[in-house]
Amino acid sequence: MTSQQLVETIKTFTDLEIEQLVIEDDTPVDNFQSEQQQRLLVEPLCSSQVLPPPFIAAANVGVFYHPNTSPIVPDMLLSLGVSRRDDYSQKRNRCYLVQELGKLPEVCIEIVSNREGDEITLSRKSRRKGKKSAKKDIYAEIGIQYYIVFDPLEQIQGIKNMHGALLRIWHLVGKSYEELTPPQGIREIGQPIWLENVGLGLTLWLGRFGQDGERLWLRWCDYQGQVIPTGAEGKEMERRRAEIADQRAKFADRRAEIANQRAEQLAERLRSLGFNPDEM
Repeated sequence: MTSQQLVETIKTFTDLEIEQLVIEDDTPVDNFQSEQQQRLLVEPLCSSQVLPPPFIAAANVGVFYHPNTSPIVPDMLLSLGVSRRDDYSQKRNRCYLVQELGKLPEVCIEIVSNREGDEITLSRKSRRKGKKSAKKDIYAEIGIQYYIVFDPLEQIQGIKNMHGALLRIWHLVGKSYEELTPPQGIREIGQPIWLENVGLGLTLWLGRFGQDGERLWLRWCDYQGQVIPTGAEGKEMERRRAEIADQRAKFADRRAEIANQRAEQLAERLRSLGFNPDEM
């Protein structure tokens, strides 16, 4: 079943059902590390021109696919070919209603912040609460093309399927996920994994974001593994390019000035020897 066929089977929300949805629960959801990582995944896509519009890149937004089912709330989602509605006074426009937008997101990313997130397998706490499915199983069931788990603080290294990896990426084939990352996962900086249906890759990057010191981040990249710059990084790159161009122009002007001085010195020497350089 294709993603579009799956969307067509999803029950349409009535106006009453939409009004009863809890789309903002007003509770703190994450730590500084996760919040910054979410921004680093969303902001570069919005400030660069790496993706053709329209698209939705968002963090911590509920994806509602059935009135009687709790939404999925990925740390970051990317959906191509759709745009947000402008009127946020309407509840249906403030969340990701699959039937309203006509498609599922292509990408859902989970950033592990503790051992209770159920990213790959259910935690003991969740099993005691009666939960039946981990996030990976739910994303596969509803038809999310790419599912990504990033474990920067190494919280779930011992569980099934992570086995010491900091990053694992799965691609939906049929009704189940096949892993795009190698069996050992990704731990090395600068090793890109390409998401063919998105036209972007993901890679681990060591550097500074915001006011914090250097640390490990998950970032979007091009096919060669070059990270997609943030707005601030893009401006800094433009500033440096302009500075280099200015230095080159000044160097060229100085070379021209030196060449003119040498030509004038040669002309004066010829005149002193009785020759007219203008007639030579």
